Amino acid sequence: MKPLKSVKLLVIHCVANPCNRPFSVENLIACGEAKYGQCSYHYYVRRNGDIVPLLPESVQGVHARHYNYCSLGIVYEGGLDENGQPADTRTEAQKHSLYELLKELTAEYPDARIIGHCELPKQRVPIELVLNWPSRDGSRQSQLPHVAKRCPCFPASIEYASLQPENRTAQVVTLN
Repeated sequence: MKPLKSVKLLVIHCVANPCNRPFSVENLIACGEAKYGQCSYHYYVRRNGDIVPLLPESVQGVHARHYNYCSLGIVYEGGLDENGQPADTRTEAQKHSLYELLKELTAEYPDARIIGHCELPKQRVPIELVLNWPSRDGSRQSQLPHVAKRCPCFPASIEYASLQPENRTAQVVTLN
């Protein structure tokens, strides 16, 4: 396993399993090991809201092609509806746990940008461009194609806008 250089991105993924069927921690780890020789993600958020640490934050995951060297991978159980179609299937417990986990991680890595896997550029671009990708307010579309996945089925960069670096620094209160 390669060491992680620095954390510039917090990448949100879904397992892409039907929301009416559990996907165990063991299955998640086994899938990564079979495909990549190691677990893919750093954290797993179960349907009941439990957060399961998988990889140490100091180790590179295998979850975001071209950006594994500078990102932590966070995956939640679900992502497909009962018929196997892509959908935002997060439970209220998962939404709460994801927010709390991201709040902790952004406190530890204050310059890290939160982004959904589907929001990443399809081709390799300099990390500086990714840090401004997509537009912070969701109004600007990039000229480059995004990854051909619908994971996750919600705009993570916008949903967690209050935790993005430019908004966290704006929330700092100065005492005179």
